[in-house]
Amino acid sequence: MDFCRALRAVLRCPGCRQGQTAYLTVSIEPLPPVVVGDAVTLKCNFKTDGKMREIVWYRVTDGGTIKQKIFTFDAMFSTNFSHMENYRKREDLVYQSTVRLPEVRISDNGPYECHVGIYDRATREKVVLASGNIFLNVMAPPTSISVLAADTPAPFSRYQAQNFTLVCVVSGGKPAPLVYFKRDGEPIEATPLPEPPAGAGSWAPRNLLHRDLDDTKVPKSLAAEGEVGGGRLTATADPPRGLAAERDPVTETIPETVVSREFPRWVHVAEPIYYFRHTHAPVSDGTVEARATLTWTLNPQIDNEALFSCEVKHPALSMPMQSEVTLVAPKGPKIMMTPTRARVGDTVRILVQGFQNEVFPEPLFTWTRVGSRLLDGSAEHDGKELVLERVPAELNGSMYRCTAQNPLGSTDTHTRLIVFENPNIPRGTEDSNGSLTGHCGFRLVLALTLTVILELT
Repeated sequence: MDFCRALRAVLRCPGCRQGQTAYLTVSIEPLPPVVVGDAVTLKCNFKTDGKMREIVWYRVTDGGTIKQKIFTFDAMFSTNFSHMENYRKREDLVYQSTVRLPEVRISDNGPYECHVGIYDRATREKVVLASGNIFLNVMAPPTSISVLAADTPAPFSRYQAQNFTLVCVVSGGKPAPLVYFKRDGEPIEATPLPEPPAGAGSWAPRNLLHRDLDDTKVPKSLAAEGEVGGGRLTATADPPRGLAAERDPVTETIPETVVSREFPRWVHVAEPIYYFRHTHAPVSDGTVEARATLTWTLNPQIDNEALFSCEVKHPALSMPMQSEVTLVAPKGPKIMMTPTRARVGDTVRILVQGFQNEVFPEPLFTWTRVGSRLLDGSAEHDGKELVLERVPAELNGSMYRCTAQNPLGSTDTHTRLIVFENPNIPRGTEDSNGSLTGHCGFRLVLALTLTVILELT
């Protein structure tokens, strides 16, 4: 009897199903990676047969421990449905809630969640909840690229092959870019180095042993002996002796500029062996700094004036990004001396202003005085500028040599110092150390002696 009564009630009201839970599904439309500055719309689709209660969008940070509320719709206090689109499909309602980010930034990268709540069909006191999530991947193109030479400035090695490393630094990109090198427009096939080398001897190419002595730097006396003997010098000659002869003041007392770019005839393989290593490190702003190194045994004869380029491919770039350098030995330094008319007691500055060509990598500058030591007593001075403080008359006619060198080659430039008399300083009152001499010095010493005698008496 009770069963028949319940059956008749259901037949009279088919929609009044006692205890039935409302239906709710939530999904967020997937998005491809976006680029910084793009406008992005997050779309949350949900289908239900119940009555809307609320919609909440969250930005998830700190690995899911913090949820930042970015949008809320509460059906109890709002009648604005302009952010949603709905249409009836059978017995269900399909909704879409959207959140628009007009210009995405790297800080917008991360997960987002859409939470939806509806009233239960059985009772309004119960709310049915469901959610969907999406990860917004924000990319950023690299903002800068530069090519540097490692361990520079460095000297030119005339008698021994040496390793040379180019470093390409790419900043501002996300994710890490693909970096590669080219030589004269052609891609370089390099041996990858996944780990930093423990030591140069364990991973670097061996220095070549078979090389001829650079006979342009051999002392004239040795060259003459070779001509008399009817033979040429062999590689067994002592290179340091040749270098020492290059410093001989007798052969360097010349006022004009001398450019020396002769290289020894090293025996190299046809194609150099390149070694490549690529690393990247995260930056606090969410981007990645990438560093790529290219190392090989330098041959100044074939590497001088070679064009190397570092190129970058990145999904946020429509075409590769590149930076170029040309390996060039220094040539023709431009020397400037101030004051142009130096007088006794003046401070003279001799500066290298530049070169006749674009030089890379940065040269190493060394100043020496031909046939003697510098004014301060040192044998040489490193740097672009040589400063001679309170020049004495004895430096008149002295010659100074500036050696500019990088791993591609070296060049020497000589300049002569002319010191004129200073009417404010009587002749003979200063020696090479700038101390008082002559009559003024004698009077000063005599006055000091008389003062000491008076005090003792």
